[in-house]
Amino acid sequence: MKRLAILSALALCIASFAPAASAQSGDDKNHGNLGVYADFTRLQPADLNLLGVGARLGVNVRKHVVLEGEMAYDFERNKTQTITTGVVTSTVRSNLRLLHGLAGLKIQSTGPVRVFGLLKGGFVNFGIGGPVTAGVINNQINNITDGDTDGVFYPGGGVEFNAGWFGFRVEAGDEIMFLNAGTRNNFRATVGPQIRF
Repeated sequence: MKRLAILSALALCIASFAPAASAQSGDDKNHGNLGVYADFTRLQPADLNLLGVGARLGVNVRKHVVLEGEMAYDFERNKTQTITTGVVTSTVRSNLRLLHGLAGLKIQSTGPVRVFGLLKGGFVNFGIGGPVTAGVINNQINNITDGDTDGVFYPGGGVEFNAGWFGFRVEAGDEIMFLNAGTRNNFRATVGPQIRF
């Protein structure tokens, strides 16, 4: 997986230095995009499906290369966790929520239907709510503590359907989280409308 990520990043760097393609054929909406989306994340450490909303902004560096930034919030989802410390076992119920922040490159085709691949890096912040009576251990789900912010790497791809200034985008990828308990691969998908400018 690391080799694939390194090779993909190298290919993106080479593509960003390639000469610009020939002039656009009448499509003056190729400067960037602004969109909102529904977010689905399958969180592996907690074995939990999370749903949320997000927004992204992309600015074209070249015709086929877009620099994008996005942020998503996944709503609270209840999770029951059993924690054992020594001979004491506690069962607690926490509300887990995520905040994703990603930025990186998108390599895309042109035309009304665009296929793309992307590489993004950023962070994920875990919020865990609920009754806290036993200190730090009660605020933890599978070694994820409340307020924990960890790095992520997100390779993915998808397709956009565009008609003039309006578009619709579907994407999916592997949000790799670098947690204190190790690296975790999490499926992530987004879908939503966008405005091209």
